[in-house]
Order: sequence, then C-alpha cells, then structure tokens
Amino acid sequence: MTPLPVLLTPGRAALCRSAGYGLRGLLGGNTLAVVLAAFCFSILAGEARAEASAAGLLGVLALLLKWAPLIFQGFLFNLLVSVLSMLAGTVLGLWLGLGRVSQFAALRRASSAVIQFFRNAPWLVLLFYCMFLLPFSVTLPFATIPLPDAAKAVIGLSLPVMANVAEIVRGGVRSIPLEQWESGEALAFSRRQILWMVILPQCLRRMIPPWMNLYAILTMSTTLISVVGIQDSMTLARAALVAEGRTELFIPMYLMLLSWFFLYCYPIARWTTALERRFQVRI
Repeated sequence: MTPLPVLLTPGRAALCRSAGYGLRGLLGGNTLAVVLAAFCFSILAGEARAEASAAGLLGVLALLLKWAPLIFQGFLFNLLVSVLSMLAGTVLGLWLGLGRVSQFAALRRASSAVIQFFRNAPWLVLLFYCMFLLPFSVTLPFATIPLPDAAKAVIGLSLPVMANVAEIVRGGVRSIPLEQWESGEALAFSRRQILWMVILPQCLRRMIPPWMNLYAILTMSTTLISVVGIQDSMTLARAALVAEGRTELFIPMYLMLLSWFFLYCYPIARWTTALERRFQVRI
C-alpha cells in the first residue's frame, strides 16, 4: 500500500542550524566596510568645514557623540513601533488571508476587496487618516481607554502590513499541492483540521522569508511617523541640527541614523536569503 504523501514540517533543530550565522556572515564584510567608510568620510568632511568656518567650536564627532544617546532612544522607539505594527498586522493578516482562500464566495470577495484596498493605499496617507480621524479615546462600558498618537501610528502602519501578510498567507496556502488536501481527506480530517494540521505547518517555511522581508520594509518605513508629528529618531535628529545650527552636521547626523537602520535591517535581509535557500521547494 502506497503511503499518503503528507509532508512533515521542518524540525526546530534544522531551523536553528539555518539561522547559525555570525555578525560577519549576516552583515557581509564588504558592505559593512563601505558603510563605515562613508560614515568616517562624512565626519572628516564635516571636521574640515568646521575648522575652516568655525574654529574653536566642538568637533563634528564630539557633537555626534553628544546627541547620539537621545537620537538612539528615538531609533529604539522606531523599532518598537515596527514590532507592534508587525504583530498586529500579522494577526489580522492571517485571518484575512484565510478568508481569501475560504470556500464561501462572499467571504472571499470581501477579503479580496480589503486586501486590494490597503495594499494599494499609500502608507503615509493611511497614517494621516488614522492620526486625524481616530478619536483621542475609546469609551467602553467599564472604562475610557486613551488612544495616544503612537497607538494611532501603529494602527496606521499595521493596515498595509495586514494586507501584505494576507497575500503571503494566501500564496503559501495556494503553493501546497492538491495531493496534500486529498491525503487529509483520506484520513477523514475535516477541512479545518487539514488546514491547521497539514497545510499551514507546511506553509510556515515558505511564508517566513517574505514575512521577514516585509518586516524589514516596515522598519525602514517607520520614519514616516515623523511627518505626522510623532517624536521618533528623524524628529530628534532634526531637533539636534536646529539646536546646534551647524550645517556641516547635516550629512554626518543623518548618515549616523542611516547606519543604525542599515545595521538592523541588512542582517534580516541576509537571513531571509539564507532561509530562502534553506527552505526552497524541491519538486
């Protein structure tokens, strides 16, 4: 008797082995050297301008070190917004993606309409809508919950993330061969049991790389919240430049901030590539 072709999910040990990269493997020696060289060059150029135009003032490097702790706090706030937005978007997108592959035509059409709307809406426009249309507090029968601007920003960023995660889930489910569904039916599983016990475990390894890529894009997009008046790293960097009034600080300050985002996002991109090779589909 031929065994049913129900695939096994990858073990945790295999996933850990695929993630076993050091800092050099994740960052890439040449790329990291280029970023550090550009940062040092901008500092030297700023120092040269400072010596030529404002002798006796603090050097560019000293001013960067002075403002770096405050701007780094804003950078950590950006990371917090990215994590919360990704978490909310993933939870909502999972159910929206499952609705996209539902057997009920009305649910499929409604899910598709929501996905297409938020996937094709500009992220900044969604942020403005959430900031100015959402109330300042939500009144419940037992309490009044305040809704700060940071929470509105998380909601605004989680909406496009939700739509993109839903498409990742839909693509992952559709990529599983039809024989897997038939094997589950042969074992007398219900459709929901097949979906949760057979299909989704196999989809996980296919969905992780695009999910990580989406998170990297979201992290870089969190600087948009500075446009709607939230104090993040970009806002604090601008405030530092205004406070110092030194034009030679412009490039080094923003390049320092860019380097932080790069050092955070680039390893994610390298890890995504490694996982794609590790989890590539073999037919």
